[in-house]
Amino acid sequence: MGVAGIGVRPYVELTFDAEGDVDPATRDAVAALDVTDLLVFAHGWNSDRTAATQLYDHFFAPFPGLLGAGVRPGYVGVVWPSMRFSDEPIPDFGHQAVAGAVDAAGYGVPLDPATRRALGEFWPGREAELDRLAQLLDEQPESAVAFIEFGALVRELSGTDAAVSEAAAAPGSTPLMFTADVLEVCRAFTDALVETGAPLVSGARGLSVGSGLHSLWNGAKELLRQATYYQMKKRAGVVGERGLGPVLTGLARPAGGGPGPRVHLIGHSFGARVVSYALRGVPADGQRFVRSATLLQGAFSHYAFTGRLPFDTDSAGPLHGLEDRVAGPVVACHSDFDTALKVLYPLASRMAGDATGFAGFDARWGAVGHDGLQLPGTPRLSLDAALRGGLPTAGCVSVDAASVVRRGGPPSGAHSDVCHPELARLVTLAGRIGR
Repeated sequence: MGVAGIGVRPYVELTFDAEGDVDPATRDAVAALDVTDLLVFAHGWNSDRTAATQLYDHFFAPFPGLLGAGVRPGYVGVVWPSMRFSDEPIPDFGHQAVAGAVDAAGYGVPLDPATRRALGEFWPGREAELDRLAQLLDEQPESAVAFIEFGALVRELSGTDAAVSEAAAAPGSTPLMFTADVLEVCRAFTDALVETGAPLVSGARGLSVGSGLHSLWNGAKELLRQATYYQMKKRAGVVGERGLGPVLTGLARPAGGGPGPRVHLIGHSFGARVVSYALRGVPADGQRFVRSATLLQGAFSHYAFTGRLPFDTDSAGPLHGLEDRVAGPVVACHSDFDTALKVLYPLASRMAGDATGFAGFDARWGAVGHDGLQLPGTPRLSLDAALRGGLPTAGCVSVDAASVVRRGGPPSGAHSDVCHPELARLVTLAGRIGR
């Protein structure tokens, strides 16, 4: 299924639902491509297909001039149900990217119309709850009772409401951000937003009634945002393992026999989680049709591929050893300018996985897109060094891409600043398909 507005050809989209079931028509369209190599890109938190398609158009644009002789590429955009709060600016994306989007200066507490619509699609049938959340964010009452109501509604939407009552019997089974005192949670998120440089509705940051509660509605909105991320994180793994991995296996091993196309995986943000978990859905039989995987600002744990967690030496990361299912390297691009992964991701991860409190961050909560893969023996290169000297032929490698991934407004910083020719070149180097 070709898509208008995409500059490269042939381009098709591969669509999955929340359970990882593929749209058969899109799968058949990919299977019909007569190509040597499939460049498969999975988006992160985008609220609609238009934004995802624009990302793919921008990123794929340099490839025709970078590919080597004999390479007949097919470009595949993975579309899966995620969402994006439209007040998060994306470098180089105009307001057309998401209908009703606001610019960085408009970041604030009330839900803009585009985000409210996206939430309705993300949580269908929950209009009453979402309308009440939007009303509270608009009115921002200085009332602890209002925050308690807000927190209860978020728990209900995220499906954790029933589990909260069981938290005492099963501590840690429900993320802390849904079980702890909602004012403390909102204060933690508000302080994190201050650290990112986001323009907040008030300079007051205390917890005393009548003086500091107004500013905490910034943190309340972030709690709602993180609730969507909590669900998207789980969904991304499902789409990768149950959906994308098996589909790619079928495409790379045609029923009639013979060689299928070489596959090069690319993922941004939670899309990096999608393509990484897809490796769990491909056979471990040594026939490695996945030739490379490039993770752009990956929003998942930097310990995911490690064989021994430093804080739990009896456990391994969920993707341990899966780099062996890739014929070439697994390349993790990271940038210190990504404040979404530098500040907000560690806080949300701690709140989702530890019942001891919010303070005292340590390395266990880091994201791969912030400081690379934490795996013993993993090479660490600058982007310039990788482009000049090449990449390892296999295994994991971390590439500091801060020389180009550096632009973007608060609160996400450079998280979405990934459309650069240098990163396109990195993909061709990883897959050995460049000139």
